[in-house]
Amino acid sequence: MKKTVFFGALTVAGLVAGAASAATLDDVKARGSLNCGVTTGLVGFAAPDADGNWQGFDVGVCRAVAAAVLGDPDAVEFVPTTGQTRFTALASGEIDLLARNTTWTMSRDVDLKFEFVGVNYYDGQGFLVPKALGVTSATELDGATVCIQTGTTTELNLADYFRTNGISYEPVPIETNAEGQQQYLAGACDVYTTDASGLAATRATFENPGDHVLLPEIISKEPLGPLVRHGDNEWGDIARWTLNALITAEELGVTAANAAELSMEPGNNPEINRLLGTEGELGAMLGLEADWAKKAIMAGGNYGELFENNIGENTAIALARGLNAQWTDGGLIYSPPFR
Repeated sequence: MKKTVFFGALTVAGLVAGAASAATLDDVKARGSLNCGVTTGLVGFAAPDADGNWQGFDVGVCRAVAAAVLGDPDAVEFVPTTGQTRFTALASGEIDLLARNTTWTMSRDVDLKFEFVGVNYYDGQGFLVPKALGVTSATELDGATVCIQTGTTTELNLADYFRTNGISYEPVPIETNAEGQQQYLAGACDVYTTDASGLAATRATFENPGDHVLLPEIISKEPLGPLVRHGDNEWGDIARWTLNALITAEELGVTAANAAELSMEPGNNPEINRLLGTEGELGAMLGLEADWAKKAIMAGGNYGELFENNIGENTAIALARGLNAQWTDGGLIYSPPFR
């Protein structure tokens, strides 16, 4: 079992400087697999199924990058990370990409020397409580015990919120979502707080989900997305434009089912043709094959397919698109153009 070690910001920054000197794309190709950091287990986002195969919304990003770079969506080594260990794993080079419901903040971008390549889920912090507690608002939680993952923005947001509202709480520190779920269900804390999407995913695994309620307050902005190390812009471009390819594919109606056909019989939409590599040199710009984006899309579907199949309203997680709808449908999901 790997020992969990927490590194401070200066140490993380130093590790990044060393790891970034190598070209990540060359390392991934030489290794023949992508080392992708994920959560230790959050159903709908990243969790192994009964056969040990990783599934989920964030897993889909990992597989898309592997398909774009290596031509194989299964050429991924999934590395489970906690809120404490994820940044050290990325900084040290243990992983090539972190796709673990991680919030984009200034300090992580600037001080820890990471590069967020985009947002794949716009979220906010919420509160989950037992219905039997009789609480209808987070402002009624004065004196509550709160399960909270260490090493996260959630800790800081919670302290800010309770201080602003003049109420007190007792933290119950946890390292993983599984531990938080266990502690919460065992009654070790009155409240579980994390990103609202994570709470919905966690509640969906309960034996009696209806016995637990999400309070109405959303107390923060949590733009979640994949990230890489500073200092390797070429690798950052690949991760960024793979995510953008999934987003653009949904907007243009390119799916896992029709991407191959559209590439074999190019139509009159030049952006679709450029996306799928039948026109232009976008793949060469990234150091990839012309059909890199087609492979990424076929790995698990476009952005909308990944969302609906893993966390959408017809799944146990039952998340509405909301802010995560395409910009053409009133949401915030938007990709720069492929040209």
